[in-house]
Amino acid sequence: MDEMIAPDFASASAPSGPVQVGFHGQDGDFRRLVTRGALLELVTFGFYRFWLVTNIRRSLWTSTSIDGDALEYTGRGRELLFGFLFALAILAPLYLAYFLVAIEAERAKAFASLPLFLFFFGFMQFAVYRARRYRLTRTIWRGVRFWMTGSGVGYAFRAFAWWLLVSVTLGLAYPWQEAAFERYKMGHTYYGDLPGWFQGRGWTFFKRAGWLWLLGVFLVVGAAAGIAKIVQAGGELPLARLPTQTIALIVGLVFIVLISIFGFLYPIFKAIEWRWWVQGLRFGALRFDSNLSLGALIANYWKLYGVSLLVFAVWSVLVLGFVFLGVAVAMATRHPDLIARYAGKGEALPVVATLACYLLLVLALGVVQRIYLVQRVWKLVVSSITLHRLDAADHVGAEGEAASALGEGLVDGLDFAGF
Repeated sequence: MDEMIAPDFASASAPSGPVQVGFHGQDGDFRRLVTRGALLELVTFGFYRFWLVTNIRRSLWTSTSIDGDALEYTGRGRELLFGFLFALAILAPLYLAYFLVAIEAERAKAFASLPLFLFFFGFMQFAVYRARRYRLTRTIWRGVRFWMTGSGVGYAFRAFAWWLLVSVTLGLAYPWQEAAFERYKMGHTYYGDLPGWFQGRGWTFFKRAGWLWLLGVFLVVGAAAGIAKIVQAGGELPLARLPTQTIALIVGLVFIVLISIFGFLYPIFKAIEWRWWVQGLRFGALRFDSNLSLGALIANYWKLYGVSLLVFAVWSVLVLGFVFLGVAVAMATRHPDLIARYAGKGEALPVVATLACYLLLVLALGVVQRIYLVQRVWKLVVSSITLHRLDAADHVGAEGEAASALGEGLVDGLDFAGF
């Protein structure tokens, strides 16, 4: 399953020494970029998103340098907007057709959902592949473009088969799936006329991260068995005779402990996956290495958790403050039933206020996500990369053409998270 033959790439020049990838972007600049972008998303009803995504990529690309030469991103926000509108023209009839079928066959609606889910799952994999092609063809280094061939449909069929196997094996086949995906993607990726390939093996990934899978299965099965034992024992256990509030507190504490454990396991898994992926990348004789720190990625994720909780807490206080203010105003004007009367009549003001509050929360969490899951992770990963045999890219000829933004549009139309 993992067998491969490494291509034979000869280099006329003497092998060069290792080169460290640099990142010189400022956290404050990026924070201001995404905060301003979120506010513009709010006033433009979300349409600024396409320009915000473009600005984020341009910021990350230009802040990343290899041997003193920064990457360039040449994508445009209007390309993403046109791709999104074109994708809507494809997706809207599909949604409408399913809606009409569901009306005509209400009893079979549950069965009709399965083929729709399978179709959109495959469609999403196609979109993800095409979106990667778009981003690559908008990425330039030393004046030479990255580009990509291959079939999005072929990738979608492979993804469907592999995810089915991963589901059947309860995630055990995930390392081999990722190795197969990367071999297909990198086997169709080029930097100018320099072909890419992927040397990583699923077995190597499993040996590094398999213990996390075993630990996760043990925790899930253990928690399920414990709950089942309590339910089965019924009144025989002292726990079952405790007050409902006490039982709820115990369950809550167990839940918090499990979440905390997985809060550590997930960044460890991602760090292992990032290092395995980087170390498997090849362009001709050029190879990559990574010394990504587990502690740095764990700290970044826990900062994400903490800041997200802080944002939610501040938002909750503000919402409660507005509610209490409304009650105080109603009491001061001698109309204590004012709020209830407005809400009962379905007035627009309470509805708009509620939607605005939730929208502000979503935008604030989006800013936090872009800071810690996009910029900070990018910074940690690229700063850990060392390149060997960079001389293989010294005499690369320019090839490849810019791809359309249809894949990006399909990803947006299917509401798939991205940056």
